[in-house]
Amino acid sequence: MNADWVRKTCLSFPGASEHVIWEGDLTFKAGGKMFAHTVLEVAPVWLSFKASHENFAELTERPRIIPAPYLARAQWVALEKRDALPLDELAGLLRESYDLVVAKLPRKVRDKLSRASAAAHAVSRKSAASKQHSGKKRSKVQAKNRKK
Repeated sequence: MNADWVRKTCLSFPGASEHVIWEGDLTFKAGGKMFAHTVLEVAPVWLSFKASHENFAELTERPRIIPAPYLARAQWVALEKRDALPLDELAGLLRESYDLVVAKLPRKVRDKLSRASAAAHAVSRKSAASKQHSGKKRSKVQAKNRKK
């Protein structure tokens, strides 16, 4: 797992954005609020994210996972090693972090994120349908060419 995997995962969430800060760290935000932070260079912790109260207590009991420096009071955890969690579990925890942050946003901002998500899904459905339709056309043309 690396920063590209974190980037791809975090940016898959509706309205999530990426910000480069401190000349080499990536922060992922929803509605202007942070939900995950990773470093691009060697550091004591490589990924931090918000956790639910229950998950914060459970995660910080595990090896190589600590309360996030400066953000522990807000229920953030930090991974000291890239392999501290399996990818599928980490993906779920990043989504939970996003959801926790979005739930605290003002209603107008949440609605805007929902509209952006709906628009993105509509575009991807339209694109998939277009590709499928053009594939059908292509196969009909190919079939005609084979008959000749």
